[in-house]
Amino acid sequence: MLIGHDQPWASWHRALASERMHHAWLLTGKSGLGKARFAQAAARELVGADPATEHHPDILTLSYGPKDDKEERKRQDGKAFERARSIRIGQIRELQQRLTTRPTLGARRAVIIDPADDMERNAANALLKSLEEPPVGTVFLLVSHSPARLLPTIRSRCRTLRFPILTNEDMARLLGEHAPEASAEERQAAIAAAAGSPGAALAFVDMGLSRLAAVMRGLRDHGDPTFSARGELASLIGNRPDRDRLRAILDLARAILTEDIENLGSSRVTAGIDAHAGLVGLTGEFVTYNYDPGLLAIGIGNLLASAAGSSERANV
Repeated sequence: MLIGHDQPWASWHRALASERMHHAWLLTGKSGLGKARFAQAAARELVGADPATEHHPDILTLSYGPKDDKEERKRQDGKAFERARSIRIGQIRELQQRLTTRPTLGARRAVIIDPADDMERNAANALLKSLEEPPVGTVFLLVSHSPARLLPTIRSRCRTLRFPILTNEDMARLLGEHAPEASAEERQAAIAAAAGSPGAALAFVDMGLSRLAAVMRGLRDHGDPTFSARGELASLIGNRPDRDRLRAILDLARAILTEDIENLGSSRVTAGIDAHAGLVGLTGEFVTYNYDPGLLAIGIGNLLASAAGSSERANV
């Protein structure tokens, strides 16, 4: 059992032991809290599968599929393929076709959608029909990092399991166990950037974001009148960062803006709040829109530099 999962497991086990199991569950909390791992383990309990079983015919998992037909052919050939940025209606339709049959090995079947936040609107509307009239024996597990992005009608049909963030003490213990090679400075930076998310902290260490964190703090504290720090930031981010790295970088930038904010003057607090709002907007948009990494890096740098004082503008 992962740290912080005690309460979700207690709620799940009470439901399993009850006479009527709710047909749809919304697993919510920050990214990196282990919600997907919980969903897979809970699904195995539901269908009575061996915990060590890698694949089970009555556990159906939907995530990002191939980007296009070319990438689909790569997948069929067993090759690495580029994934789409969303869960599409075709995937939901294919799932619904499978739900017209009975479970293969028992009386129950689990459907995991991860992350449910990234369903296209048509896909979400199609899923809603299955949630309104769930097939007998089918339980849906929707993994959500940002439940506000889901249709209210989907949220209303789900029972919510909330996953708490970890304390700094728990995070330090986890990093000591799983990233013993990281320096004390790297661990401190990872804990600050992850804001209670163990997955984000481990990703921070794996991605080597310590130098990035130092450049970001320099932008926040001193601005960048010569634009050299923004150039270094763009160089550290790289020309072709993947989605997970970009998400981790944006999480790091937001965390750095809120560090020690109570000790800043009122004008800098206001500038920091405005910059943080801008980063929240970029975080929501970069998944949906095909942002050029270089322009995104400059946008992040502009916002961080704007928090240093009124001489910097957040031209994003």
